Order: sequence, then C-alpha cells, then structure tokens
Amino acid sequence: MDTTTLAAFLAVDLLLVFTPGADWAYAISAGLRGRSVVPAVTGLIAGHAAYALVAVAGLAVIVANSPTALTALTLAGAGYLLWLGWGVLREPAVPTAAAAESADTSRLQAVLKGAGISGLNPKALLLYFSLFPQFIHPATGWPVAAQTGLLSTVHLTACAVVYLGVGLLSRTVLSTRPWAALAVTRVSGAMMIAIGGFLLVERLAL
Repeated sequence: MDTTTLAAFLAVDLLLVFTPGADWAYAISAGLRGRSVVPAVTGLIAGHAAYALVAVAGLAVIVANSPTALTALTLAGAGYLLWLGWGVLREPAVPTAAAAESADTSRLQAVLKGAGISGLNPKALLLYFSLFPQFIHPATGWPVAAQTGLLSTVHLTACAVVYLGVGLLSRTVLSTRPWAALAVTRVSGAMMIAIGGFLLVERLAL
C-alpha cells in the first residue's frame, strides 16, 4: 500500500471523524467534567477497535471469495457517503453537553460507557465495510487483512487525536462558539457528497 493511497484514505477518514455525532457528544461531556477525558476517549477507541477486528477478518473473507462483492461494497460506500453528506447538510447536528455525567463518575465507568457508545453504534461498522474497500487493492501484493489492519490503525489514531482534542477544547471552543461546530459539520457534509460522487463516477467508468 503506497503513501498516496494512505493520504487519500486519511483525508476522507478525517472528514468522517470530524463530523459531530454520538462520539463527539460523549467527548464533549467528558471534557466538561475535566479529568475524565482520557478514560472516556479510551473507551470510544476500544469500541472502534472491536469493529476493526471484525473488518480485518470480514473483508479478508469477502475479497478471497468474491471480488464482485468488493466492487458492490465500493459502490455501496460511495452511495453511503452521498446519503450521509446529504443528511448532515439537511440537519446539521451540533452535539451539546446537556447529558454530561456527574463529576464522581469513575474512570472505569467512563471507559465502559465510551466503549458502549462507539461499540453499539452501527454507523461505525458500516463505515468500515463501506469506506475501507475503496482503498484496498489486492493486486498490490499486500494481504487484504494487512491492508485493512493498516487502515484501521490510521482510523483509530485519527479518532484518538480528534476526540481528545474535542474533549480538551470543549470548554473554550465548542461550548462558547457553537457556530464553529456547525461550520465543521456543513463543510464535512459538502465534502462527503463531493467525494462520494467522485468515487461513484470513477467506479462506474471502469
């Protein structure tokens, strides 16, 4: 897998990670509690890591048995990006800390709740099986499982950095400047539509 493919994946992945949702809302509530940011983000990443393991095993089996299924997943991924981007533009969701937990929540409870929030979110699994196939190329010589594992590592790292940033800056940025979160959401939605349309046209042209 070359650096160009990784850079393209990171660009698309960051757009998705920067889109506010349940993970953002939990990171913000953790930030407003102060010391529970790291445990909360650790839990969120644990949930995503569980889906990564499923993706590594699942995509390897799919590609090995049916290259046509990989093409179908690629088309479905492009369609999903279009749908998700339109939904974000139509109803931009800016998370708030209204559901913040009490300050006496233990670190273990913060980790477990974070894992539950991301691990029970079907959007995460759908992203793995719709986005990843667009950047996996069996002809490169890399095993599909290895490529998926590398993409998963990039995704988990992006999630950790973004969620930590959101949690630590929630008091000074998002809570006092809600327009900033709204702007990020709208730009991300427009970019997802553009990328989804490009990928769809590119795949249909093959």
